[in-house]
Amino acid sequence: MTVYESNSEKQTFDIGYELAAASKKGAIYCLIGDLGVGKTVFSKGFAEGLGITEPITSPTFTIVQVYDGEKPLYHFDMYRIEDPDELEMIGYEDYFYGQGVCLVEWANNVSDVIPKEAIWIDIEKDLEKGFDYRKITIR
Repeated sequence: MTVYESNSEKQTFDIGYELAAASKKGAIYCLIGDLGVGKTVFSKGFAEGLGITEPITSPTFTIVQVYDGEKPLYHFDMYRIEDPDELEMIGYEDYFYGQGVCLVEWANNVSDVIPKEAIWIDIEKDLEKGFDYRKITIR
């Protein structure tokens, strides 16, 4: 387990960047955190770390967004998923076991289908340490 402390959006972005730059094809990263905690900022850094230059948005209504880069990014948003069987319709296994890197937001909603080797990332606020403070735990 590794714990990072971020005191700005730039630091959160940079942590995502560094993690993605060191990633291997086929890796799955599960991103957990409350609304407004900085998952999108982290995701933008993560995408840039994979060499992706196009704008990154949360794929809330499409479930998965595919971005081409040095390593393809399969960016999932499981916020609205109520039943993991919904993932069968989009062929999630093709992404999970494909040649890109998966970043799965709200992965706790579908933990039953997440492979054991996945890397989990928790982002938490602590307002006592400041408005921009984030604790980022990677396990």
